[in-house]
Amino acid sequence: MPSATFTPVYALVADVAHKKHNLGSDTLKVALTNTAPTQSNTVLANITEVSYTYCSSRTLTISSSGQTSGVYKLVIADLTLTASGGSVGPWQYAVVYNDTATNDELIGYLTYPASITMYDADTFLLDFSSLNGMLQFVIT
Repeated sequence: MPSATFTPVYALVADVAHKKHNLGSDTLKVALTNTAPTQSNTVLANITEVSYTYCSSRTLTISSSGQTSGVYKLVIADLTLTASGGSVGPWQYAVVYNDTATNDELIGYLTYPASITMYDADTFLLDFSSLNGMLQFVIT
């Protein structure tokens, strides 16, 4: 599996401060797109999604959400996407958004080196770091 880089959106910290996200309990999902998102994107409506007709669940599982010594870490369990009955894609970006938030506010996105098309019965692992978490806030 190719590795991906996670990029948070600019609005993330303000959205947390303004109570748009409860990263420990809200429902987080992944939107797939082949159009490059930007850090200025704020809501899911800013993203052109692929069709999910043949895609498995895109809901993420929160493994842990907490802070130690001024470092907050959100750990997300890896998610295996599966195409069933047809193809999914092409897509190059997996955008993480908060499905609980009123406007489906964005959190960030994974960028893969090239477009991916999953054909019937193909799987793809979205690998989130269990060591560093999907994201961290550090107070210094």
